[in-house]
Amino acid sequence: MSCNSCSTSKDGQPRGCKNNGTCGTDSCNKLTVFNWLSNMSLPSNQKPFDCVEVRFKNSRKHFYRNTENLSLSIGDIVATEASPGHDVGIVTLTGELVRVQMRKKKINTESEEIKKVYRKASQKDIDVWSRARDREEGIKKRSRELAIALGLQMKISDVEFQGDASKATFYYTAEDRVDFRQLIKDMAKAFNIRIEMRQIGFRQEAARLGGIGSCGRELCCSTWLTDFRSVNTAAARYQQLSLNPQKLAGQCGKLKCCLNFELDAYLEALQQFPKSDVKLYTEKGTAVCQKTDIFKGYIWYAYEGEWMNWHKLTTDQANEIIELNKKKEKVISLEEYALDLIEEDTKTNFENVVGQDSLTRFDKKPTRNRKRRGAQNKKRRRNNNAKANAPAKNNNNPKAGNAPQKGNSAKNNPRQKGNNAKPNAENTRGPKNTGNKNNNRRKKSNKNAKPN
Repeated sequence: MSCNSCSTSKDGQPRGCKNNGTCGTDSCNKLTVFNWLSNMSLPSNQKPFDCVEVRFKNSRKHFYRNTENLSLSIGDIVATEASPGHDVGIVTLTGELVRVQMRKKKINTESEEIKKVYRKASQKDIDVWSRARDREEGIKKRSRELAIALGLQMKISDVEFQGDASKATFYYTAEDRVDFRQLIKDMAKAFNIRIEMRQIGFRQEAARLGGIGSCGRELCCSTWLTDFRSVNTAAARYQQLSLNPQKLAGQCGKLKCCLNFELDAYLEALQQFPKSDVKLYTEKGTAVCQKTDIFKGYIWYAYEGEWMNWHKLTTDQANEIIELNKKKEKVISLEEYALDLIEEDTKTNFENVVGQDSLTRFDKKPTRNRKRRGAQNKKRRRNNNAKANAPAKNNNNPKAGNAPQKGNSAKNNPRQKGNNAKPNAENTRGPKNTGNKNNNRRKKSNKNAKPN
């Protein structure tokens, strides 16, 4: 719950915020305001503003009047007025900015209802306060068990002790009204403290507990957003977002507050667009709006009956056609307007700003020897494959006999002299013999031989 500059020191005393009211992580100072007037001195004969802003657990803040004229600065731990007893908090804002914040929240600076700052917290006050804070998690777990045992439809989300440990405030959320009178009796008996129940909304619960949103950053309601405006699905429709409740809902289960951030810019841009239900009348036919691009200012229309062919127009062209239609004039077709638009190249040429370095500069490049070895290996594989596919030579084998030449069948090849082996039908398309002269002589002898 605290950053390094706001955590306690080795002796157990809080060191206070040393970042002028803003922490690096903002986890310990929720909804902080940067004091940009801290380095400016007041004009002569002007007293400093006598009210300060004090933050308690999570995002609870109140304004207190410094009636004792204490020299307070951001990060000081003070004991403030409470009913009953006193409370302990941390000063988060002083000076003239407190007056601005009170005006923003519509609090009268001269009101007598503003409570007082008693004193700077002593070591005894800090010890009691820290021990009470350590009990909060166990009491919250036990109170949830009591609520479940009574069958109450409520969720106790947070417990906050008063600085003097005399009272505890239980924050809960519920859909309907809850009768928790018996629950208060049981908790007062179990914890021996004063009990105060306070119902909050689901957005206030998320603001108190905090968390990380779908954008990867801390929740806006727990860091800087102070007012919760109503959000409806019309904001998503204007921004052309898909109405998916899982994507549009935040951690509180309600619509995200950030849907309202850019809504005014979208509404201002949509004022230049014609309404989507307005049709364009041409001599070729009636065109209906199919799609709009708010960022580029384009509208796509399609003729009735030709829904597959869309024609892109600008907002000025569409408004021009609508004005002509109001005068009962028709344009020839939308194609004439669509041809005027030049297709822009959507590819963006990014410049390398890291010293013209290549992304593959750390990859190992093959050396020349490896290239030679690769070429030699390829050549060897090619030769081995050629040898494996080439037929075997059998001229030097006297037992195997000579196979007939290519083109000679087994029928046309009679017995040869000195060769008792019959021609094999499988070897009729055997390899060529290297002894061409001997084969020619044998052919001639076979022609001249008389049949037996």
